[in-house]
Amino acid sequence: MAYLFEDLTVIDAASFVAGPGAATIFADFGAQVIKVEAPAGDAYRLLHGRYRTDYNWALTSRNKRDIAIDLYKEEGRAIMHRLVDRADVLILNFREDQLQQFELTVDELKKRNPKLVIAQLTAFGTQGPDGERRGYDTTAWWARTGITDLLKPHQQAPTVPLGGVGDHASAMTLFAGIMMALYQRDRTGLGDYVETSLVANGCWSNGMHLQGAIAGYDLAELLDEKGYRSPFSMIYQTKENRFLVLVIPNPEKEWPGLARCLGHPEWIGDERFTTLRNLMHHRDKIKEMIASAFLTMTVAQACRALDTENLTYSIVEKLADVITDAQLIENGVIVETVSENPDFKWTVANPIKVQGAAKVPPHDPPVIGQDTINILRDIGYSNTAISAFAENGSIVAVQPAEGSSE
Repeated sequence: MAYLFEDLTVIDAASFVAGPGAATIFADFGAQVIKVEAPAGDAYRLLHGRYRTDYNWALTSRNKRDIAIDLYKEEGRAIMHRLVDRADVLILNFREDQLQQFELTVDELKKRNPKLVIAQLTAFGTQGPDGERRGYDTTAWWARTGITDLLKPHQQAPTVPLGGVGDHASAMTLFAGIMMALYQRDRTGLGDYVETSLVANGCWSNGMHLQGAIAGYDLAELLDEKGYRSPFSMIYQTKENRFLVLVIPNPEKEWPGLARCLGHPEWIGDERFTTLRNLMHHRDKIKEMIASAFLTMTVAQACRALDTENLTYSIVEKLADVITDAQLIENGVIVETVSENPDFKWTVANPIKVQGAAKVPPHDPPVIGQDTINILRDIGYSNTAISAFAENGSIVAVQPAEGSSE
């Protein structure tokens, strides 16, 4: 089968999630993606220590080949340079001192391969006092951008956010930037440098509230002072301790329907609730009324009633329900793999669908150095050279190099 990106070679030399996540999208659409790891492997393989994390690795490393090389050795850097010379895209998240040490600065890479698209993912951007600061999505995407503060309960300490959420959002931006550079290369014949950061993506995701703060309406201050949240955009509990999130964007228009579906048509004629101004003035009372009504209903009853009035809501789903959601499976969000691993029979698809462009069936992620020997042969190294690399520790391979003949 032909795939959209089958003529592209992408070197994924980044670690953890966001950079490799962008490479995964290329792999899903058929690019040859070569994962470059240190001899000890990407630290993401060992995330959370004693807890099993191979499922994390599988999600962002599927459909990739793997080579393990030591960039601190001259021979390892030479291998990396030969890979880069033949690549279309290089994805990195190295510090500036590492880029210099590994001879992978933008200027050096452009001289080596003028057609190369160089994509750099950082935590806080490449400039300024925090340009070299290490960061993860918890610190850079969630906390630094105000998102964590906005999500804290009223007058309570913020809760620790979910890891990986900002990484996957940032991966999409990096992928988009690479595609823009490839589009430009089609016009000019030259590659370019693409950069994005976790903090930039977090600010973009939080843009509505940051723009409000710029305009003098700081939602965080309002929440801290009064705990105000609209009763029409709120999470409510049902009779059997399930939860629904309700979103009513036009309360004045949709209030009658909400009153009917909750079994209280008498609310419609109540003078306290006849205008938007009145509705918001009595927001605390309305919140109590809505909450009490939902507590008398099962989640199934509430869903049927809300559907009758065509109101917007969602059940707050548990993870176990999401992965078996028929709607998501039907639309290719949760997809089957071709793995024999019982923990990787299904996976989460990247969210891009292009009509007529097939995706590669998700395969198992590689082990460290799984394809080292074959990749080195592909780029012109002899068996003798490969054996020498293995002996001096410049590479790690699952199997030793075969033979010694040129």
